[in-house]
Amino acid sequence: MYTFQSRVRYSEINQERTLSLSSILDYFQDCSNFHSEDLGVGISYLESRKRVWLLSSWQIEIVEPPQLFDPITIGTWPYDFRGLYGYRNFILYNEEHGRKVSAYANSIWFLLDTSTGLPTRITPEDTRAYPLEPAYPMEYAPRKITLPDASLLQSANFPPIPVSPALLDTNNHVNNGQYVRIAESFLPEGFSIHGMRAEYRRAAVLNDFIYPVLLRQKQADHCCYILLADAAGQPYAIINFY
Repeated sequence: MYTFQSRVRYSEINQERTLSLSSILDYFQDCSNFHSEDLGVGISYLESRKRVWLLSSWQIEIVEPPQLFDPITIGTWPYDFRGLYGYRNFILYNEEHGRKVSAYANSIWFLLDTSTGLPTRITPEDTRAYPLEPAYPMEYAPRKITLPDASLLQSANFPPIPVSPALLDTNNHVNNGQYVRIAESFLPEGFSIHGMRAEYRRAAVLNDFIYPVLLRQKQADHCCYILLADAAGQPYAIINFY
């Protein structure tokens, strides 16, 4: 397992003074980038081969988020490469009172050929730098998010959000973490996040507009879906909070 240490900063907390979901996601994403960079297969290496790893889905489970100023350790490891997809676990430890698991995650990635703009099959050259470790013992959700039947949902639409340069990453796409930040802002007041799934369908780019839709199951206050779509209703991402 690859790890790095940090400390919960004021800029990373929510109103409860605990590490926010989007900050947990940022730590996990940073950890995977540090891991690849330290193995010599980071962003510059991928650019030279006209390749980029893109995220297909997240599943993040929160046990007990660390509090402001707590020392933390973030870890990651790949556990499988199969066909078009790479599979990677993450874990967040709180070191304040012994090493306690604060959050853990599964993520599924695919390799894109930037010269064609299409996914490409993963080869041994793409993976030989990464030692595989056993998958984390968790209940694994499917890669794709299936929405409940429309008759069981109540929806609310919100004004569109223009894609500005501040939302973009080095791929000139809206970063996967930004979709989650956007989605979080439309959750009902008082909704307590204990877990999240995200499925990324396609990339929003500069000058696109993202149309948020909140979907809630009738008689189920513990689950919300945020659909982030284009003007025609085609999703960029679907985020499920529970």
